Amino acid sequence: MRVLTGATPNDNISDADLAELYAPATDGPWLRVGMVSTVDGSATGDDARTASINNAADHRIFSTLRALADVIIVGAGTAKAEKYAPGDTPIVLVSRKAQVPPSLQGAPAGSVYLATCSRSDGLPAAREILGDEHILELGSHRVDLPQLKATLAERGWTSQLCEGGPHLSRDMVFQGCVDEIAATTVPRLVAGAYPRTTEGAPINVPLELTMLLEDSGTLFGRWALGG
Repeated sequence: MRVLTGATPNDNISDADLAELYAPATDGPWLRVGMVSTVDGSATGDDARTASINNAADHRIFSTLRALADVIIVGAGTAKAEKYAPGDTPIVLVSRKAQVPPSLQGAPAGSVYLATCSRSDGLPAAREILGDEHILELGSHRVDLPQLKATLAERGWTSQLCEGGPHLSRDMVFQGCVDEIAATTVPRLVAGAYPRTTEGAPINVPLELTMLLEDSGTLFGRWALGG
């Protein structure tokens, strides 16, 4: 792995080097969206999961981003498809319908939270599964994502990592929550009707490349959101 831009070129990048290269740009609330896609823009392969397109180098960056995060934010649909499991870093599910994927039901207390809407029909079941203290009601008809970012920061979770899916990533950008995109581009073409890394109504947001790494053709970029 080598640095192409944004730091002194170095072909021998340790895990400590990666942690420094990917450190948040501020001590305040910092929300980063992690993405992986093929060269032709697909966010998944033929199994509808990222596992079919990512590689060992991407796993290394993925682990670095998670190690730097105080909290992981993910859409409930993506958590279900990717079979998320509870870990050392708290997971906050985002679901307008207050859905909790089976793989995260029965998780240890404090490891899984749910950000949802006050008018969701699924709230009673979600409270039963996670406990009322782990439910964040943010908005009436849709999840207020800026409020989510602020609420998590108030809990001391200032380094926030959003892992998608495509609709949540798009909405995070649209609602002005995102400070940075950490994008992996794997050297593959898949064609087909697979999802992109962002999905939904059109947006037009300028990005500034602040760092680029390369490993056997896989590119890793840090992209700051423009004003």
